[in-house]
Amino acid sequence: MSKEDTICALATPPGIGGISVIRVSGKDAFNIVSSIFKSNNDLRTSQSHTIHYGYIYNNDELIDTVTVAIFRAPNSYTGEDVAEISSHGGYLVVDSILKSLIDNGARLAEAGEFTKRAFLNGKINLMQAEAVADIIHSSSVAGIRTAARQLYGGFNKRIMELRHDLIKIASLLELELDFAEEDIELIDKDQMIKIIKDTINYCKELTDSYHSAQILRSGYYVSIAGYPNSGKSTLFNAILKRERAIVSDIPGTTRDYLQETIFRNNLAINIFDTAGIRNTNDIIEIEGIRLAGNVLEQSDVILIINDITKGRKHSYNLIKIIKDNYKSNILLLQNKIDLIENLSIDKIELSDNEYLISAKKLIGIENILSKIDELALNSIDRTKDILINQRHYLILSEIIKNLDSAIDAIKHNSENELIAIDVRQAIKKIGELTGEIWNDDILDFIFSKFCIGK
Repeated sequence: MSKEDTICALATPPGIGGISVIRVSGKDAFNIVSSIFKSNNDLRTSQSHTIHYGYIYNNDELIDTVTVAIFRAPNSYTGEDVAEISSHGGYLVVDSILKSLIDNGARLAEAGEFTKRAFLNGKINLMQAEAVADIIHSSSVAGIRTAARQLYGGFNKRIMELRHDLIKIASLLELELDFAEEDIELIDKDQMIKIIKDTINYCKELTDSYHSAQILRSGYYVSIAGYPNSGKSTLFNAILKRERAIVSDIPGTTRDYLQETIFRNNLAINIFDTAGIRNTNDIIEIEGIRLAGNVLEQSDVILIINDITKGRKHSYNLIKIIKDNYKSNILLLQNKIDLIENLSIDKIELSDNEYLISAKKLIGIENILSKIDELALNSIDRTKDILINQRHYLILSEIIKNLDSAIDAIKHNSENELIAIDVRQAIKKIGELTGEIWNDDILDFIFSKFCIGK
């Protein structure tokens, strides 16, 4: 696909609604829209940042009454000429307008192509482009705010300051080589180490926030695990405050895992009800148990629910298995306390992260939710200036590695040339982080995750 093409796509969610916005971007945007738009004003000569009322036609057939907003290059989202058509919402209206645009010379945009063009035209850097996707997809208010700061460019300023300091160090190290015979020192070694360590510490703060960023982006994962008939599905329904899972006395009712999301403290909490863990010959149930393992692996906290009528230690073996195989926080829920006669809750000494509940009678559920709130909020307290993704994490780890090597070289009085090589490599990696250095494969991977109209 040529970068010179004029592209079009629906920029709002598809479906029935008040309005739909169709975005058109490229050098022929105004000509193509004008060919199907009739108004008292000529879009081709209209001033930038103006809105025009008129009618969209397909040949001589009226499609809809619309408004068209004009944004002239370079003062637009993509840096190109952009027209945004606001029509009435609806599948057929949008399809008809898009078909008319394509018939007149536009092509349908690829996923994320508008934002990709904004990057290629210097409107935003690569990390700001990724922030656009995070603003759209973040499952928490804190995630949206962090992504907004990233889009605004605060992080970019900080990382570019560090990059400038590293360039200065590398340049002075290389310049000293020209004065090797005079034994002139152009940069103090202690000051150099301090600057490099400041950069390392900042990069480590960012990598340490990786897990927090994942939670802000996708939500906090909570899984319910236990033996069959321990009350997992009943607890699942109790947390959701509605009947979502089938509850039965027959073991193995839950064959596949169930997932629902609730919002607490402006953060998405993803709740999973997994299949009961036991030995079984039922092929479908075996698959459900296997899937349960996959869910537990990505969980931030696992609620192990135990049927207390079978003894408080009935699920201890299951706890050991989960502790040995997963790194999640574990809460032990002693369920069905309503079935124990003459049970004095106050006299039971509970271990850390052990709770007495009755999922059926809704006893102790709020205590569990409060603990989940505490764990979830504690898990996002390392959020920094950006929402770190895997690409950022790997590049930042390489920067730390390069700069650690540079400090070792300085301390061992290595040649300036060797120190400069490590520093220059870190500078290059920062360029990959911000998008100053890129290749088509990286861009295609990043923007393929965007929606079509963005």
